[in-house]
Amino acid sequence: MIELVKATLSDIPQMLAMVVTEVKDGVILNRTEDEVATNIRSYVLAKEGNTIVGYTALHIHSTRVAEIRSLIVDAKYRGQHIGQRMVEFTLKEAKSLQVSEEVLVLTYLPLFFEKLGFSEIHKESIPEHKIWADCIKCIHFPVCNEVALVYKLNEDKK
Repeated sequence: MIELVKATLSDIPQMLAMVVTEVKDGVILNRTEDEVATNIRSYVLAKEGNTIVGYTALHIHSTRVAEIRSLIVDAKYRGQHIGQRMVEFTLKEAKSLQVSEEVLVLTYLPLFFEKLGFSEIHKESIPEHKIWADCIKCIHFPVCNEVALVYKLNEDKK
C-alpha cells in the first residue's frame, strides 16, 4: 500500500537518488542535499514500506502564492494516481496553511495538472518575480518549454 507522509532528513539520500536521470535530462531542477534539507518541511513522500516511490514539494512564496515543485513518481509506479494524490495533498496543505490565492506549477506535463483543476497562464503573468530565481539554475535557461499553470484556491473546483 502506498502512503503519503512528510519527508524527514533521513529520506534525502533516497530522494536525490530517485531523480538523477530527470535532473540530467533537465526535467527536474538539481537540488543539493543542503537545499533539500533546508526545505525538508515542504516535501511529501509517496512510500511503499521504506521505499520512496514518489515525492513533491509545496514551496511557499508569499501569503498569496505557493508552488508545487519537483513532482516525481518512479516509472514502475506511474499510472496508479500517486502523482494525483500528492498534488491533492499539497493543495490541501496550501489551504490549511492559509495561502490566500493560488498554487503555481511549471511543468512539461500540463494535461496532468489541467485534469486536477489547474489552468494555464502566461509565464510572464506569474505574480511573484522571485519564483524566477530558480530558473537560472535550469539547463534550459533562458529557452524554457515549461508551461505555467495555476490552481485558484478560492474557487471550488470539485
